[in-house]
Amino acid sequence: MANISNAADSAVIDEQALKGKTLLVPFILICCLFFLWGMVHNLDGILIPHLKKACQLNNAQSTLVDTAIFLAYFLMAIPAGMLLKKWGYKKSIITGLTLAAIGALFFIPAANAVSYLAFLGSLFIIGCGIAILETAANPYSAVLGDPAKATTRLNLAAAFNGVAAMVGPLVGTIFILSGKDLSATDLAKMPSAERSAYLLHEAASVKVPYGVLAGVLVLVAFLFWITKLPEIKNVSKEETTGGSFFGTLRHKHLKWGVIAQFFYVGAQVCVTSFFIKMAIQGGGFDEKTAGYYLAVYGGFFVGGRFLGTALLQFIKAPKLLAIYSVLAAILCLVAILGKGVYVVYCLWGIGFFMSIMFPTIFGLGIDGLGEDTKPASSWMIMSIVGGAILPYVMGMVVDMSHDKIQPGYIIPLICFLVVLYYGASGYKIKKHLS
Repeated sequence: MANISNAADSAVIDEQALKGKTLLVPFILICCLFFLWGMVHNLDGILIPHLKKACQLNNAQSTLVDTAIFLAYFLMAIPAGMLLKKWGYKKSIITGLTLAAIGALFFIPAANAVSYLAFLGSLFIIGCGIAILETAANPYSAVLGDPAKATTRLNLAAAFNGVAAMVGPLVGTIFILSGKDLSATDLAKMPSAERSAYLLHEAASVKVPYGVLAGVLVLVAFLFWITKLPEIKNVSKEETTGGSFFGTLRHKHLKWGVIAQFFYVGAQVCVTSFFIKMAIQGGGFDEKTAGYYLAVYGGFFVGGRFLGTALLQFIKAPKLLAIYSVLAAILCLVAILGKGVYVVYCLWGIGFFMSIMFPTIFGLGIDGLGEDTKPASSWMIMSIVGGAILPYVMGMVVDMSHDKIQPGYIIPLICFLVVLYYGASGYKIKKHLS
C-alpha cells in the first residue's frame, strides 16, 4: 500500500537543484524505496503461512506478523514526522533504511532459534524503519521537481510499489515456501529429533531472502549517503499554525474517513494474509501453486489501480468507491460460499476492486479541511492500525471454525460494507457553526 502525505505543500526544491539532470538520480533512489517497502509488505502473505507451519501456530497467532508491522506504523507515525522535521529527508531516509536492515538481519538468529517472538521483534523493527521511509519518501518525491508534475511523480514512484506486489510473493514462493505441509498427525508420529530438524529446516528458509534484503537496504542507504540530494526549502507562511489534532475530528466526513480507512486496510491485509490458506483449502492448490497465484493477485491489484485512476476521470470518486465496495463485498460472499478454483479468482477480483480504496478514502477524508488538513492526514495515516487488529480477529474466526478459512472472510466482507457506507454517504462534508 502507498501512504499519502501532504508535507509537500509547504516545501520546494532549491531552484539550483532544478538545473540539469541533478534530480534524476535522487528520484531513481526514491523509486527504489517504494519498491523496497513494497517487498517488505508483500512478503508478509508468504511469511504468515510459513511461520505458522515452522513455529506451530494457530491462525490468530500467525497474524501477529501483521500486528508487528502495522503497530510499528501506528506508533512511529508521529515520531517519524518529528525526526523528519529535525534531521531532514536524507538523514531520515538513511535512518529508516538502516533500522529496516537491522530488523531483517535479526531474522537469522530468530530462524536459528525457531523463535516466533524473535521473528515478531524483527518485524517490528523493520516496520519502524519502513514507517520512517514512507514518511520521508512520499513528500520528497512530490517536491522533487516541477510542482505541476508532483502527482505524476507520485504515481510513477507508487508504480514501483505495485511491481513489488507481484515480485514479493514470487520471491517468497521460490525461496521461502518448501511445498511441504505436514499435518499435526504426521508431526506427532515423527521422532522428536526428526520433528525438530524438520521445523528448523522450515524456519531456516527465511535466512537467505531476509539476509539479501538486509544487504540491499544497506546498499541503498550507502547510495543515499554518497549522493548529493537537492535541498528542501520550506516556504510555508504558517509554520506554527494548523488545526487541533483531536479537534479535527469534529469534521464528520473526516471521522468516517478514518473509520473507513481502518476497515479498508484491515480488509486488504486480511485478504493477502490468508490468501495462500484460502487457495489451498478453497481452491485445492498445493502451497507452491498458491504462492504463485498470490503473485498474480498482486498483478490484479496493480492493474486495478491503473484502470481505477483512469475511471476517476469520468466517475466521481465517492460513486466509484461505492461501486467497487459493492463488487468487493459480493466477491467476498462468493468466496465464503463457493468451492473450487473460482474461489481464488474471487480473491483476484477483490484485489482489483480494493486497489483504489486507500487513496480515494484518503482524498475524500481530508477534502475541504483547510488548516485542519495536516492533523487530518496524521489521523488517516494512523488509521492503518486496522491492519494490525482485524487480521487477528479474522484468525480467531478461522480458529473457531475448526481451521476452516472460508468463514473467516466474513471479516473483510463487513469491512467492505463500512467502506460502502463511506462512499455512499459518510464522505459528505457538513458545515460547522463556529
